[in-house]
Amino acid sequence: MRAALGLARRALGRVWPNPAVGCVLVKDKRVVGRGWTQPGGRPHAETEALAFAGAEAEGATAYVTLEPCSHHGKTPPCALALIEAGIRRVVVALEDPDPRVSGRGLDLLEKAGIKVDVGLLEDEAGTLNAGFFSRVQKHRPLVTLKLATTLDGRIATHGGESRWITGSQARQAAHLLRASHDAVMVGAGTALADDPLLTCRLPGLEQASPVRIVMDGRLRTPLTSALVKSARSHPFWLITLEQGPKPRHKVFEEAGVRLIDVPPDEGGSPDLKAAFRKLGDAGLTRVLVEGGAHLAAALLRTDLVDRLVWFHAPGIMGSDGIAALAAFGVDRLDAMPRFKRLGVRALGDDIEEVYERILED
Repeated sequence: MRAALGLARRALGRVWPNPAVGCVLVKDKRVVGRGWTQPGGRPHAETEALAFAGAEAEGATAYVTLEPCSHHGKTPPCALALIEAGIRRVVVALEDPDPRVSGRGLDLLEKAGIKVDVGLLEDEAGTLNAGFFSRVQKHRPLVTLKLATTLDGRIATHGGESRWITGSQARQAAHLLRASHDAVMVGAGTALADDPLLTCRLPGLEQASPVRIVMDGRLRTPLTSALVKSARSHPFWLITLEQGPKPRHKVFEEAGVRLIDVPPDEGGSPDLKAAFRKLGDAGLTRVLVEGGAHLAAALLRTDLVDRLVWFHAPGIMGSDGIAALAAFGVDRLDAMPRFKRLGVRALGDDIEEVYERILED
């Protein structure tokens, strides 16, 4: 099952709106087939593993990181494919919460006389596909906030200089984060100040670049920006206010940009909860937010940050540096968002810490 989870991780960021699934077929104490969900969400992991195994699949045990699907879509159900291949036993890490499946795949297997076991490495499988579960259960993608700061939480000097606070290893890790997410998002201020491309620029992973998204209520993103100019080769979406100027909407759409209109919040900015619901409706399961300070603070204030990845550089800038987070109205300790640390590692002289939001019961 650990091998199957490792295969599933290869699919993260490339298979939305589907989950990232891995499958390993074992027979006579040897692996006879393996597979993972392919780009675009199909073929599914089980189909890939069965094709790998061929006739060797008969009598094998299948280790699958998520319940095999039971519904007919663009491809036949994976549960049926396992039955027809003569699989003897299926070990599943986690039941699929999708109402189209949700136990039906397991029932189909058991009714065919296949022995089914559920729950092996359940927590690990749940963590891996937390984005898919979030879209199904919360109707929005999982949100990871990435910060790269000095030890005292600064992202730039008071004059705006920010390249580079962290070292090359941390920057490579940040690009790998992009490759494992469906989309990367920044605020309009960051888009204006940095004119970023927001692609994955690791050798060999250029095609794993995510959807690029800018939260831009007033459509301030220049038509000459790197994001707009590359919109036809790498998907670029703008989240903006629904009552915005329609002629300008049309200009962006003609440039290949997808516009997502949302209502305003009480302050007149795009309503973040509505925006992320629409991203979930569009099929996104995992969104990486890279700034800036106002967008990050707004996401924390509206309790939309599920995970936090914080790169700390071994330097101190002082209070005249630009803070990673704008003020977001915490006036009591019990109102402060709290996180549980999942991991920490050194990347050269920098430190990467990964956190998960602690939700109140």
